[in-house]
Amino acid sequence: MSGARERVTAARVADEFSRAAKILVRHFNERLGEHGVSTPRSRIVVEVARSQPVRVTELALAVGIAQGTASSLVDALVRDGMLERRAGEDDRRSVFLRVTPQGAALAQDWTAGYELAAEELFSPLTAEQMSALVDILGILSADGKSAAGD
Repeated sequence: MSGARERVTAARVADEFSRAAKILVRHFNERLGEHGVSTPRSRIVVEVARSQPVRVTELALAVGIAQGTASSLVDALVRDGMLERRAGEDDRRSVFLRVTPQGAALAQDWTAGYELAAEELFSPLTAEQMSALVDILGILSADGKSAAGD
């Protein structure tokens, strides 16, 4: 970079954000692959463990994926013995998800691995930089939610 400060555009921010996001996903996938379950599937199990009993529609919203994608992932996780479906107590037509003991163990291991991978990835940042980044991402997330709801 030359002595003159380069003008930062929204497109440049988007490019850097996209590059960082791809690195983040690759890092997590590499570090968490040892659990034998993909990152999207692990996120589903962790979210069910956190908020059970939960419907697929609520789960998809919490994880930020389409309901059809969530349904496909849930089907596979039920077949693999990580999740189970149970009828609702008040309405037997309602179906809720819960983790199995195997799923609970995966959720605990994956969460610990996720936290370690995040510490490694964000270690170059100071506490102040991480706080500022969380604030910025929160603003972008809030704007994205309101724009999606329009």
